[in-house]
Amino acid sequence: MSSLTSSFVDNYNSVQFLFTRSKLHCSKTLGTKLPGVKLRFSPASKFRVFCESKTQELQIRKCSPLLEKASLPNNGSLVSNEWKAVPDIWRSSAEKYGDRLALVDPYHDPPSTMTYKQLEQEILDFAEGLRVLGIKPDEKLALFADNSSRWLVADQGIMATGAINVVRGSRSSVEELLVIYNHSDSVGLVVDNPEFFNRLAGTFQSKAKMRFVVLLWGEKSCLSNGETESVPIFSYKEILELGRDSRVARTDSHDASYKYEAISSDDVATLVYTSGTTGNPKGVMLTHNNLLHQIRNLWVIVPAEPGDRFLSMLPTWHAYERACEYFIFTRGIEQVYTTVRNLKDDLRHYQPHYLIAVPLVYETLYSGIQKQINSSSTARKLIALTFIKVSLAYMELKRIYEGLCLTRDPKQPSFILSMLDYLSARILAAILWPVHVLANKLVYQKIRSAIGIQKAGTTGGGSMPMHIDKFFEAIGVKLQNGYGLTESAPVIAGRLPHRNVLGSVGHPIQQTEFKIIDSETNEALPPGSKGIVKARGPQVMKGYYKNPSATRQALDEDGWLNTGDIGWLAPHHSAGRSRQCGGVLVLEGRAKDTIVLSTGENVEPLEIEEAAMRSSLIQQIVVIGQDQRRLAAIIFPNKDEVLRAAKDSSIVDADASDIGKDKMARLLYEELRKWTSECSFQVGPILIIDEPFTIDSGLMTPTMKIRRDKVVDKYKKEIANLYK
Repeated sequence: MSSLTSSFVDNYNSVQFLFTRSKLHCSKTLGTKLPGVKLRFSPASKFRVFCESKTQELQIRKCSPLLEKASLPNNGSLVSNEWKAVPDIWRSSAEKYGDRLALVDPYHDPPSTMTYKQLEQEILDFAEGLRVLGIKPDEKLALFADNSSRWLVADQGIMATGAINVVRGSRSSVEELLVIYNHSDSVGLVVDNPEFFNRLAGTFQSKAKMRFVVLLWGEKSCLSNGETESVPIFSYKEILELGRDSRVARTDSHDASYKYEAISSDDVATLVYTSGTTGNPKGVMLTHNNLLHQIRNLWVIVPAEPGDRFLSMLPTWHAYERACEYFIFTRGIEQVYTTVRNLKDDLRHYQPHYLIAVPLVYETLYSGIQKQINSSSTARKLIALTFIKVSLAYMELKRIYEGLCLTRDPKQPSFILSMLDYLSARILAAILWPVHVLANKLVYQKIRSAIGIQKAGTTGGGSMPMHIDKFFEAIGVKLQNGYGLTESAPVIAGRLPHRNVLGSVGHPIQQTEFKIIDSETNEALPPGSKGIVKARGPQVMKGYYKNPSATRQALDEDGWLNTGDIGWLAPHHSAGRSRQCGGVLVLEGRAKDTIVLSTGENVEPLEIEEAAMRSSLIQQIVVIGQDQRRLAAIIFPNKDEVLRAAKDSSIVDADASDIGKDKMARLLYEELRKWTSECSFQVGPILIIDEPFTIDSGLMTPTMKIRRDKVVDKYKKEIANLYK
């Protein structure tokens, strides 16, 4: 639609578009596909398209007041310099940082870069383009796409209209996306590319109602024939051009057919669906205020400065990556989009100041470094390992005299003993310091250069393994672990740069409260006591969409969010090696069923367990894997059935009365794979136990439910060996 030109007739009843003869097809598409639009074509050299409204009443036009203040009528109640909605941040950033580079997207076709001014204008054009297509405030628009610059524009463009975006990535199954689309009452679809839409089209055309589809990347010529007849499809560029022309026309005509209303901070901005949607969809309703709280407060954890560079690799629909991106774009940074495949090269090439990632990324970097060291000559390997050992000891002593060592003991330490502890740690650290400095010059600088992270790596979506944490601290790479849930937009705690307490997920961020409660009595527990973590703050969700019962389970009347995690708050000490740790949160597992792998993926174990229990060989099973790369399972077998199956398979003799554990493990593993083959996730190693889970042993509740946390705690050592 590059030759599209528009002129608007300034009245309440009709808007007149002029299309060139070469673009008649697109004009017809608009007319025949969009509901409520009536077209008339004249026989003249240029075609006139009339969009006639059926009423003369003023239309409500919700807007992001600061973002769109240039086009608003002089209405003091609307125009404000305060952020009321998330898209308002782009006007502030454009004014502050203007021609500074905002983002680099090198791996899409075409590769793109945008300044802060260009990004703001593109968001405004996209929002107006959606209004031309008829999107209304509070309607839902599905945004099924992956991390890219155009995802950001689409996300913010949808929000700027007062509509609500429903987000998910392209790796989800068609069935899951269909459930999300229909449950959310979405009216249209913004999708990544033609190939992805071709995968969705057959199912969505017959089982979903779509007013229109927008392709963020690629050409419409790549769409499958026969799949696009019943719904209009627009390219990203067409949406921008529709919006740009409409904005110009409204400005020129001084259009007065709209009544402007500001988006409320309490309005829902987005729906983010948690895992397990195929069974019981839970769409988290996050408001503009929820997200603005993150934007205003994440600087405490990540003190980014104008000119800093971030590397973005996580899915942008993930609440963690999303909130961080909104925040960093208010700080004048440059964001570079990368992929898992290109991460290693891009870290070295771009040398980002910050990397936002899940624990698995840092585990992979750690494994790469260890592999490089082990493949070196014997002398170099010995030197490197010796240096690392000394640096680990040095940093341990440094944490002692800086007061950054965790403890659950609420008892205040003796002042005299604390001073002796402090002095001895300082003296020993001083002895090791020259070796640590030498190691930094000879070894660690090269490692840091290869890793490329200049200031800090931030991580969430799971706990950081302690040995990874300590290693990066020793070589001078700061890792800051944080904590949150989709239901809290998501960050509720984070390790501060100057109080980076290893083993914890940090202090609560501003305006956020924690309390630890007893799971049975629901009473608050004192610092150092382990229980269920509850959180409260402005970032906590409005609730689950169309699911009041689930909302009541997650949120109480006082606004406390039940995180479903087990943890404890560090006691406050005025002296000693824990004096800087007071109030930090330490997590020790999940009280609810969801397992979070170190990849950041959420797994609902019930699906796998129910499938496995169909086997007559498995009497009880608990799927585990919190903060691990892969799932494992603890199995109590039906020994009689196992022995019978072993005889039938000639694994043991026909007259055998027992079966060895190795043979039993192989048989059970094959059985597990057979019954869980259609599940979303597969189980890796298994642990066979000799005693069942019972009420008497404390491993089951009175209602015969397995206490997962108790089971994991009982078999802690065996599980550790299992993953080795």
